[in-house]
Amino acid sequence: MEQKSLEPMARMPHGDASVLATIGRVALRVIEGGAALLMFAIVVLLLGGVAMRYLFALPAVWIDEVASLSFMWLAMVGSTIAMRRNEHLRLSALIDRLAPPLRGVVQAFALVMVLAFLAALLWPAIDYAWEEWFITTPALGIPNTVRVLAMPFGIACMLVTVAAYCLRTVSRRQLIGAVAAVGAVGAICWLATPWLADMRGFSMLLFLVGVVSVCLAAGVPIAFCFGLGTVCFLSFSSQVPLQVVIGRMDEGMSNMLLVSVPIFVLLGCILDATGMGKAIVDFLSSLLGHIKAGMSYVLLGSLFIVSGISGSKVSDMATVAPALFPEMRRRGHKPKEMVALLGTGAAMADTVPPSIVLIVLGSVAGVSIAGLFQAGFVVALVLLLTLLVLARWKARHEDMGNVRRATLPMVGKLLLIATPALLLPFLIRSAVGSGVATATEVSTIAVVYALFIGKLLYGGIGWRKMYDMLVETAALSGAILLILGTASAMAWAITQSGVIQSLSQFLTSLPGGSLTFMAVTIAIFLVLGCLLEGLPAVLLLAPIMFPIARSLGINDIHYAMVVVTTMNVGLMMPPIGVGFYVACRIGEAKPDEVISAIWPYLLALLIGVGVIAAVPAISTYAL
Repeated sequence: MEQKSLEPMARMPHGDASVLATIGRVALRVIEGGAALLMFAIVVLLLGGVAMRYLFALPAVWIDEVASLSFMWLAMVGSTIAMRRNEHLRLSALIDRLAPPLRGVVQAFALVMVLAFLAALLWPAIDYAWEEWFITTPALGIPNTVRVLAMPFGIACMLVTVAAYCLRTVSRRQLIGAVAAVGAVGAICWLATPWLADMRGFSMLLFLVGVVSVCLAAGVPIAFCFGLGTVCFLSFSSQVPLQVVIGRMDEGMSNMLLVSVPIFVLLGCILDATGMGKAIVDFLSSLLGHIKAGMSYVLLGSLFIVSGISGSKVSDMATVAPALFPEMRRRGHKPKEMVALLGTGAAMADTVPPSIVLIVLGSVAGVSIAGLFQAGFVVALVLLLTLLVLARWKARHEDMGNVRRATLPMVGKLLLIATPALLLPFLIRSAVGSGVATATEVSTIAVVYALFIGKLLYGGIGWRKMYDMLVETAALSGAILLILGTASAMAWAITQSGVIQSLSQFLTSLPGGSLTFMAVTIAIFLVLGCLLEGLPAVLLLAPIMFPIARSLGINDIHYAMVVVTTMNVGLMMPPIGVGFYVACRIGEAKPDEVISAIWPYLLALLIGVGVIAAVPAISTYAL
């Protein structure tokens, strides 16, 4: 929803428009303030829980309940902010290639589809919240409605936000045409309901594949694509009430393990703001910058280490690129090669703890997050080795005549500055791996550590900057969690259709057993990683694929590593991979130029994925 129509609707009288704009700004500030307060409260609550349990041996159940309540409100308020800021993840590669007039038509269709989804779920969400009134929480004894009321509130706020944007940016003719088209298709489906209900297999393909694909191509945010497919499938081919969709969204978004997602996002923001990530980059540059392929080694090593702190690929790339690219350009590195290495390096490092994808995957598939963290570190090392070998081969003719080696005192000084930052990923990994703290608890400890060290050694963060980071964290977390919720509903609908049983029988009957299944898995997640971005692909297919893998005797940790690494490669594959375009934007390079340079690096990663899939011991050594 980035592109604006060339024919805006007739504007309101100036006074009315001014009043509405003022009301909108005030409402947004209130919502943003609430989001910042919720994010701060979650961090304080979780820290308090850890302190009470470990220092005073007094576990406080009520803290988990309040944190869960705050988390649901944070997810829905954050989704509203992300909608207002146009930060919901979507596939824009296709719509961006359209001519402006046609793009406006497609944009109008996308907006109307989002409005239809939100309008369809608003009343079921209210009903769901009302029914939860009769369920009370164990520790606090308050109705669960206090928590789930966040869902109708968030849906209503997003509905108003999208409607206002639609009236402001879409022409009257385009809006009427889009409403008429969507309404006509909806009427046809409603009339065909008896036939669609009898043809369950066809209905699933039509709605859960066809509708989702069309909406994806039209630029509808991914969360709403999943939701639209599910709502259409249940409305036109079953008697299941839409309240079930709300229930499944609630279940998908309310797992306490997921509380660590916004906290690790906040940690990434703190690292950027304090300069802790840059300190690591500077130290590695002084250590390796004087050898052939040295700056490539520094870039990959920095991504490996920084990823272990932030857990976010975008944060990793945004931290490393500005610190290294100027020096790499000075040494004659081509921009397209730098961006190719940046993108594939970020993909390589996504299994380094604390990986947000690993946390979500562990939650959805029921796999030990501690086990995933232990395996992810070694798996990332395997992929790192493949990229290092390729980088060294490419630098075989690099001229190092004018490169000066850093003095030993300078290396020591930079090491001293970087040591507190270098310790953080090892602190996170050891705390989770040894069972001292859960992923959620260690995320709060890491935030406090980063704030303290940042204040002590790197200049600290002002109150205004901290507020902005809290709001930014809420927006990004809301976008991620809404995808999780709608993907959970869609996965449930797919399960109810019976396709899982058929797919399981087909995949388990393939010749070659687990090896063939692994090859099929790599192919599926490579394609879906391109189309859906990593997280949605995991959320949609993990409940389907993991039971099949278990039936074939494949270890959960091993299978998870293959899934995540394959998905990350797909994420960086042009011409569709979302991560590829993010890397180009951060590296300020043209995608058309980077495409030719990135394929050798992607091939190196695929070789690494093949080794990981063929040798289970790489993933399971620590179990």
